[in-house]
Amino acid sequence: MRRRPLTLLSDGTLSRRENTLYFENAQGKRPLAVEGIYDIYIYGHVNITSQSLHFLAQKGIAVHFFNHYGYYDGSFYPRESLNSGDLLIKQAKHYLDREKRLKLAKLFVVGGVKNMEKNLKKWGMKVSFNEFLNELEAVEKISEVMNVEARVRQEYYASWDETLPEDFKIVKRTRRPPQNEINALISFLNSRIYATIVSELYNTQLSPTISYLHEPGERRFSLALDLSEIFKPIIADRITNRLVKQGIIKKEHFRNDLNGVLLNDKGKKIVLKAFNEEMQKSVRHPRLKKNVTKQRLIRLEAYKLIKHLVGTQEYNPLVAWF
Repeated sequence: MRRRPLTLLSDGTLSRRENTLYFENAQGKRPLAVEGIYDIYIYGHVNITSQSLHFLAQKGIAVHFFNHYGYYDGSFYPRESLNSGDLLIKQAKHYLDREKRLKLAKLFVVGGVKNMEKNLKKWGMKVSFNEFLNELEAVEKISEVMNVEARVRQEYYASWDETLPEDFKIVKRTRRPPQNEINALISFLNSRIYATIVSELYNTQLSPTISYLHEPGERRFSLALDLSEIFKPIIADRITNRLVKQGIIKKEHFRNDLNGVLLNDKGKKIVLKAFNEEMQKSVRHPRLKKNVTKQRLIRLEAYKLIKHLVGTQEYNPLVAWF
């Protein structure tokens, strides 16, 4: 059975009886086939019994929690079964070595910048970020790398805005809370990508807490932030662009909340359906010579990073060919 992500949008209770998980809400109680679950994403107010968590840990199923704004809150991260002391040491050494860390940080940004440029060309914009890439080569501090990335993204959003309908302009990228509908959409999808990458890292030998572009923190899986630089443009931004331009997502799918704008429940369902479908789409991999899902591309990117860390192959970030 092919395992897929399970998303829980409604309030309810997740419980276990013998070797079966059940989700109970106002519509009733239904069994969940654990063998078919890859990971779980919880957006509603869900009570989870300790027996359920034990069962999920045994099965190696991560659970990701989002608050009512749709922002990532945290994860239940089962005990890792693929630990490698040797890789952990090499991962840490690459962080502690200034030159090695800087090299990887730049490569994550290069991948993101080239994917943003690819998007704009797909959307009919003649834009080149070569000047930024040349500047990136010369910088010598992580803060300078992040500064280049921020300026690219600012120009990217301004160019993307020229292709968007009048009632769905980015204007300025705003977060926590987003100030308009498209900002809300981008933030919602970015949170989901981050959690998806956390799940993929769990299924590798990499430590998700040792990163290179973003500073490792006590309460976040910062390596997922590094990898998300590459995948946000080719997943979140492309889904956003399609939903808006095809009129699938509309103003009615949002609500005003305090000082910002958020997706309402119907909007979340539409966006998550589009996200799940997108992640299961297959593309022909030029090196592997076979079709792989876009979700699988994340795991393959992690494997490429492992090869770099152990010294068997230089890391080159994914630049979309699709």
